[in-house]
Amino acid sequence: MDAGRGYRAAREAAALIDRSSRGKIAVAGADRRTYLHAMLTNDILALVPGSGCYAAYLTPQGRMIADMSVLELGDLVLLDLDPAVTAAVLQKLDQFIFSEDVKLGNLSEAFGKLTVAGPLAARTVSAVVSRAEGAAIGEGALAGWTEFRNARATFRGQMTLVAASQETGQPGFDLYVERPHVGDLAAALASAGAVPARPDEWETLRIEAGRPAFGTDMDADTIPLEAGIENRAISFSKGCYPGQEVVIRILHRGQGRVVRRIVGLRVSGDVMPARGDTVRAGDRDVGRVTSAAWSPLVRGPVALAMVHRDFAAPGTELSIHRDDQGLPATVVTLPFVTA
Repeated sequence: MDAGRGYRAAREAAALIDRSSRGKIAVAGADRRTYLHAMLTNDILALVPGSGCYAAYLTPQGRMIADMSVLELGDLVLLDLDPAVTAAVLQKLDQFIFSEDVKLGNLSEAFGKLTVAGPLAARTVSAVVSRAEGAAIGEGALAGWTEFRNARATFRGQMTLVAASQETGQPGFDLYVERPHVGDLAAALASAGAVPARPDEWETLRIEAGRPAFGTDMDADTIPLEAGIENRAISFSKGCYPGQEVVIRILHRGQGRVVRRIVGLRVSGDVMPARGDTVRAGDRDVGRVTSAAWSPLVRGPVALAMVHRDFAAPGTELSIHRDDQGLPATVVTLPFVTA
């Protein structure tokens, strides 16, 4: 299969996708970081204006309620998360506010989100937005941003939040702007060289990068260590948060061993597996495919799968059962493709 224009642009230049459907929660107030630090898995207290991190919100049993990007803007924290769980997360956060100076707001409908990714992403974004005080944001400055670094900027006089992103394994930037201006911003980015990418092309890039998605590869039954996100999402030196006891017990008493893990599977042949397909070791069912794509760089199908820990080591030979076919598959180290 040939790579689409959007996919090629993400690998060679700059690709653009509208991700306005993402959930967006604003957390304001003097106690916002202290409060979120007690609720989320990562070190929110360590954030300074213009920085951010990746974090999870867990049940007391260590299961995932959501994962999210956490952006500290200086006067508020923006949580970017799966739209399917935004209302539930907002409700849960609200019910634990007692005397803290914390105010919550749902910005999901008010603001859209565009993402530009690829080697020329910094050049493309710098050609379109300016710093909030009017000066240009240079390509060189943007190119040096680490993941989650953010700043307020302007696009034709409209406030635009720019945040560094690496969800596809490529350099990228998320741009948040009020909904009425999303179309104009997208057109300006396209004029600056960004090539619109289809959702399936974006999904291929995500899978190649080995980034599990909430609601697809991980859900309310998943412990973060099963999804392999602990090194990005969890601070092992911070104080208590919901689910911490379970996480620490697994790490210290169980040496990090969980019953199942997300793995990457390189699939032989040309038949595409699909989400939900059974993964087998011989005659034994050992897991399920969670997402799959045709990888133009690997030149074949690749998949993420949740499998029993005994079959998670790279090099393990398995099979995926699709329409009465057994598709040979090998566990490989993630990511499938590096930038």
